[in-house]
Parts: sequence; C-alpha cells; structure tokens
Amino acid sequence: MSKSLVIVESPAKAKTIKKYLGNDFEVKSSKGHIKDLPVKELGVDIKNNFEPKYEIIKGKSSILKEIKKASEQAESIYLAPDPDREGEAIAWHIAEEIKSKNKNIHRAVFNEITKNAVQNAIKNPQKLDENLYLAQKARRILDRLVGYKISPILWKKVRKGLSAGRVQSVAVRLICEREQQIKSFIPLEYWSIVAQLEGKNPPRFEAALFKIDGKKFEIKNEAEASAIVQDLRGTNFIVQNVEKKERKRNPTPPFITSTLQQEAARKVNFPSNRTMRIAQGLYEGVEIGEEGPVGLITYMRTDSMRISNEAINEVRHFIQKFFGNNYLPESPIFYKTKGKIQDAHEAIRPTSMSHTPDRVKKFLTPDQFKLYTLIWNRFVASQMNGAIYDQTNIDISAKDKYLFRATGSILKFDGFLKVYEEGIDETPEKDESEITGNMPELSQGEQLKLLELKPNQHFTQPPARFSEPTLIKELESKGIGRPSTYATIVSTILEKDYVAKEKGRLAPTNLGMLVTDLLIKSFPEVLDVEFTAQMEDQLDKIAEGSSNWVAVLEEFYKKFEGRLKESLVKMTEAAETDEVCDKCGAKMIIKGGRNGLFLACSAYPECRNTKPFENGLIKEETIPEADAICEKCGGKMVIKSGRKGRFLACSNYPECRNTKPFNNHQISNLPPLVNEINEFCNKCGAKMVVKVSRNGRFLACPNFPKCKNSRPLVVGVKCPNADCDGQIVEVFPKSGKMHYRCTNFPKCRIKLWNMPLNQPCPKCNSPFLVVANNLAKCINKSCDFTTELKEFIESKENVENTGNNNHSIKT
Repeated sequence: MSKSLVIVESPAKAKTIKKYLGNDFEVKSSKGHIKDLPVKELGVDIKNNFEPKYEIIKGKSSILKEIKKASEQAESIYLAPDPDREGEAIAWHIAEEIKSKNKNIHRAVFNEITKNAVQNAIKNPQKLDENLYLAQKARRILDRLVGYKISPILWKKVRKGLSAGRVQSVAVRLICEREQQIKSFIPLEYWSIVAQLEGKNPPRFEAALFKIDGKKFEIKNEAEASAIVQDLRGTNFIVQNVEKKERKRNPTPPFITSTLQQEAARKVNFPSNRTMRIAQGLYEGVEIGEEGPVGLITYMRTDSMRISNEAINEVRHFIQKFFGNNYLPESPIFYKTKGKIQDAHEAIRPTSMSHTPDRVKKFLTPDQFKLYTLIWNRFVASQMNGAIYDQTNIDISAKDKYLFRATGSILKFDGFLKVYEEGIDETPEKDESEITGNMPELSQGEQLKLLELKPNQHFTQPPARFSEPTLIKELESKGIGRPSTYATIVSTILEKDYVAKEKGRLAPTNLGMLVTDLLIKSFPEVLDVEFTAQMEDQLDKIAEGSSNWVAVLEEFYKKFEGRLKESLVKMTEAAETDEVCDKCGAKMIIKGGRNGLFLACSAYPECRNTKPFENGLIKEETIPEADAICEKCGGKMVIKSGRKGRFLACSNYPECRNTKPFNNHQISNLPPLVNEINEFCNKCGAKMVVKVSRNGRFLACPNFPKCKNSRPLVVGVKCPNADCDGQIVEVFPKSGKMHYRCTNFPKCRIKLWNMPLNQPCPKCNSPFLVVANNLAKCINKSCDFTTELKEFIESKENVENTGNNNHSIKT
C-alpha cells in the first residue's frame, strides 16, 4: 500500500509530525519557500496585470526534485506549512510544481503541533486558500515594486547599496520623527508641594497639594512655590474626607505575537528576531526524553486572544489543583482583541499543562527555558482571579483654600500576581500623592500636625527614544505590519544602518535621517503612516476575498509611477548639514561616491574640501602616515583606502599624484607589535605569528600552507560593552576605512574609528584611551584629557602598566 505524503517547511517540524503520524505517512520538508521573484530583475510584468515571474530559489532544485519523486509514489498529499500567508504561499507553490505528478492534493492546517491537532488536520483536510495566497502574492509584489523602483534612485542620488522598503522605511520615519521631537523639546519647569503630616495614630505620612480654590493648578517657578509655602506656614491641616475601598487589578491576557516580543525584550532582554527564532523552535518541537519531539507552544504568529475550550478547561484544573479555589474565577475569562484581527489562530500558549517549565527545563536551552516560562506564566495568570488592594484616599484642607491628597494602597490578595506581573516600557515619574503601604487611621475633622512642607522642582521630560518593544507597540497601534513582520522590520532597519542601538534605544543614524527626508519629499504616500496602514487593511481584505488583488496593485501603482518620474528630477542630489567647511566657511553637504557617503563643500568647484561621512556619523579625518617617502617629490607617503583596499599616496596631492601598493608598511602612529605573541593556533597548536598584508596586520599560523588558520589581531583592550566578554580587534576592510570592533561582532556592534590604548583615563577613569592625530585622548567625549602620544608611549608608568599584558600590541 502506498504511503501518504505530508510536506512541511521545516525539518524540525517534519520530525515532530512524523512521530504523530506513524509509518503510513512519509514527511518531507521544503526548507522554507521553494519559489520567489528573481534576485537580479524586477520580476513583475506590470503591463500584464502585475503577473509575477516566479523562479525556483537557488539551492532548492534538489529539494523540489525529491518532493516530486515522493509525490509520484504517494496515495495522497497533504501540504502542511504554517497556517498564515507565507505558509499558504509555500503550499501553493509546491502544489503548482507537483500537480502534474499527483492531483490528490490537500491542505492540512493546525495551530499546534500535538498528536490530536495533527491527526485531526489529516482527517479533516481543507482546500488550498487562494485568497490567502493572493494576499501574500500582492504583498510580495508591493514590496518588490517599492524596493526595486526606489532603491536605484537612492543609488544614483545618495550612494550604491542603499535600499527602501514599503514597511521598513515607515518604521525608520517613526524613529526619525521621534528623534526630531526629542531634539526640539524645550523642558518646562514646574513645582509640587508635599506636606509631611502626623495624626493621632502612626505612621507619619505625606500628602501632595492637589487643588487650590477647588481647581487644578500649575506652579511654574520657585517664586510661586515659595509664596504658597509661606502662605501655609502656621495654618491648621484638617482631615476633610477619608475614603476606603477595595480596588481590583485584572490579569493581563495571554500573549499575541507583538506582546510576546515586547515582554521578552523587557523581561529577558531578547531582541524581537531572537524571540521569534526561539518561539519557532518551541512550536516545531523539542526532544523531551522518551516522549521524543514535542511541540511545546501554539503557533507564535497571531494577533488573536482566543483560547480553545479544551485549553481553558485544562488550565483551570491546573490552577485549582496547585493554587486552590481562591485563585480560580467562577467562570473562564474571555479576552476581546481590539481592532480587526485574523482569528484563525489561538493566542500563544503552552500546548499541554503537563509540560510544566520545571519538568521540561533539562531538555531546553537556557533561552528556550526563559521564553517558555514566560509564555507559561502569562497563560496561567490570564485565567486567575484578579489582585485586590485596600486603597485609602485622604483629603486634607488647609485655610479652606488648599486641598492636599494622600493615596495609599496595600496588597490584600495577590491573585494572578502570584504567578506573573507584566513589565513596563518606561519608568513613570513618581506621583507624589501615591504612597505604597499602610496609611494611618484618621477620622474626619481630625487636626494634623505639620512636620515639614517641601517644595519640589520638576521639569517636563521629552519623549523617550523607541526601544524594540515600544517600536513594535507603536507599529501595532498604527496598523503598520503584521505579526509575522515585526521582528523582520526591526532587524532590517538595524542591518541597513538606518538605525543604531544606543543603550538599548533605537536612534536614527544621519544616513537614516537623510534617506527618510529624501523619501518623504519624493514619495509621501509610500512613507505615509496612514497610507501604509490602509495598504495592510487592503491586504487583509484580499485574504478575506472582499478585494481584488490586481485592482489594489493598480490603484497603488497609478500614483507611485508618477512619483517615480518626478523623483528623478526633484530628489536633491545632496543634503545640507550643519557642518561648516573649515577652509572657506561654506556649508558642507552630503554626497555619494563609489566608496560611500562623504561630506563635500557646497562651494565646489571653487573649494574642494571633503570630510569622511561613515556609517551615518560625521567623523574627523585622520590620515595615518606610513614609513615611506615619495621617490618623486620627497614628500611623506600616507595611507588611503580605495575600491581595492588600502594604498600609499603622496601627501603633496594634487601637486604630486604618486601612489604605491600598501605592502608591508606599518602605520607610524600605531603602537609597535610585541616580540612574543602568546596566542596559539586552535587547529594545530602552533604559536601564532603577526603578518602584514595589503589589508593590514593579522595573526596567522606559522605552518602555512599546511595550516591556513588566521584571525584578527587583538589590540589588548576589552570590549567597553559591560554585557560583552569580547576583545577589540583591528579590521582592515577591502574598501573603506580601517577600524576596530568587538570579536563578538555582529552580536556586539561596538565599533571604534581610533586605535584604542590599554590604559584607563587618569582623569575620569574611563576604561581606555584612543589615538587621534598623534594624541592620546579619553574615549569619553565629555572628558577633555589629552596628552602627546609620544610622551604617553615613552612614559615609564604607562609602559609598566601595559607591558605585562599577553596581548598582541603594547603601548
């Protein structure tokens, strides 16, 4: 008897499903998409109803051949990729390729990879969802039109290699606008007044001035605050009202994709793409001892808060058994999702309450355990009773004019807080009237003793930069992107250097600001937040069958095509900066060359002054000297970078245009190499030696060519990132400027443009100094410590401090 064939997109998922289906089924993996638009061309026939020209993805031909062969021999075929747009597209493309071999094709859809869910999906197969596939098709074409039409304009106007994305560019815009809000923010001064009071019964407590003459008020400066304090001196403070009540705090709902990414960033410091990668593994299956591979969570790309009746009954039984009836609500809690959602999936939850975090911990990686525990606790807490607080509000009058208020609360019943409490993105400013803990027993009309009256100065704060969780929250609230795209959006804008992380916050680079400004001027619809959200709604309507995919694309392209023609004329070739030319005083502008962005004087060609503009940041130019003399004019040779790497050029350019290959020349202002390199080859055990190529110094195995092992040259300075254990190494790129970065790159993105010295700053105790223009300077920009590099190297104290290090460079 022929076996049935099940096709999924992941090898891990295939392994788990095979366990549940037995020997009558063969399970194959496509390893993701098998077809996509071509890489080197647009791949969309705009004149022929936007018909895409799909092709087999490079490296997938052998996989497809294997699937086709298995299809010929199968009795039935079940396509079981993930239950979303991308999964439907994978299923559709596979069906197109195998339908000539076997027409008995079904779609198997399940929200969790458990025995019951998988077997039920096979017993109750569905038809392929054409509308869902067309929604993915339309989204893919939209993204291709935007990316492939706008990006070449950026290459021409700014620099090669830049790209624009339909959704990613909008995310960068949000970050840029937030940065502009922060820079333009003007802090406003305001004051509060707090009274420390004592009644007949302890404890002492504080109350904040709440109203003046029965109205809300604003104290703008110290003079106004002092006048109120003076007016209150010697007055009686009388209890006007005491209100006691219970306050209930309800549990948070189970996770959806966006809230999982937000909470994982807050609680366990996971970037969004890492969260989704770990969740994918938990969903597809983890080896649990004798049980074999088990899918531990439901599908992790969802915006629905729906929970199946079976799962609710299971978690309620768990709560009753392990926490007692006090923690179990009389009836299940059902959560409603705000706005329009795709309700095909459940919320993210454990697939079985028998797989407690403690029980499966030994089978999980540390990261898997952290995320699974987070999902488990959130789900259990979502079906528990709320927490109950005893809250006391006390109103206190003074001079019949001033009203002070104190609010205190204590936890009476912990409820869901016994298991889980949601994190917060921003630390709220302290409310002076909110007192945590016991309040004294007071009675109406009781006179209080004033112990102290404190005027406190405050300033309004600018909005905070987005973090990953707050950006995802913003994207979700504005309808930008969908559950499957949030992680990709964040990782893409970081990889493209449009955005950089600074102390966990997302800050736009100058490059990101420049590109965003140009795109807003030339393509306002594409960069419009509301327009992008409307496009997401249109894609949803295509998935529902209520909109035609071709009509949606035609409407979009009609405006887009006109903007493309205008942009070639209107998009400015260079953007002005606040930088001033140090030769003629004109404004510097950003221009693009074959080696990237640079700053050029706007007075060109009269003034030809330029400065580097690297990775979106304006840098002071330092041209390192080489130990070579120009044989044509006797000038000093300097090291420069071109398309083919570093080379020697005469410092008297343009009068002398002599150049030479950069071959075994050392940079004179770098510290010399130590004689002994106490590092060994991790392949053959030989002691590594320092070699110099046209791209700079590196460590190499002396047994070359038998052993070709090499690695970057460590400079003897630890990575300044407190959460990183890496070392700083020299990097000589084939093109661009020599720099220094962490050995844990790209996980750690620390990058330095000046040579670090393994010596703390004697003035501010920063971890190390850097070389800049033959000076040793503090890495801390707010510190002004500077000394001559020559004096620093010759200093006996510094030699003693650094000479004993077993690193590759000494000072």
